[in-house]
Amino acid sequence: MLITDIEQAKALDDVARIKILQSLYHNELSAEQIADELHKTGYKKATTTIRHHLEVLKNAGLIEIVKMKEARGAVIKYYGTSVKLLGYKIPPNFDSDYFNTITDTSIKLEKIVKNIAQKNLSKIKKKNSENHNDSFYDQYVLMEIINRAITNIFENNNSSYFMIPLKNSKTISKNN
Repeated sequence: MLITDIEQAKALDDVARIKILQSLYHNELSAEQIADELHKTGYKKATTTIRHHLEVLKNAGLIEIVKMKEARGAVIKYYGTSVKLLGYKIPPNFDSDYFNTITDTSIKLEKIVKNIAQKNLSKIKKKNSENHNDSFYDQYVLMEIINRAITNIFENNNSSYFMIPLKNSKTISKNN
């Protein structure tokens, strides 16, 4: 995920809202169900507090109401998101351990980015002049195209890239 505005950054400046986003990733849950999910992880918040956090996330464009149901004379709202938050700490020595891979990948990606830019330059420039007239807009659009493409790759392949073949033909998963 790439944070693109101040409201989204502010909305993510709370642990409860991050946990809510993680719970809602490709799930449709009501405020009560979200409160239950958070309780299971030891994070106890009242449903009214959850509703406040949901409103902040909704106003920031990070979640949306995906359906509403009537139950016992009340309307229950169900929320959802396709925003996936990855919040891990980079291992020590990451840059030195992966230097060669980063360098090789940068060279390959540069060719891909140039190709995408050349094929879409007129469309991007037109949108920029219509809406933004900003020198960084072109870079933003290219980054967003690549970000979404990489996301599609990982989501459509169910993390199969993390299956590591061992010498004795067994495999292990990152999740094991």
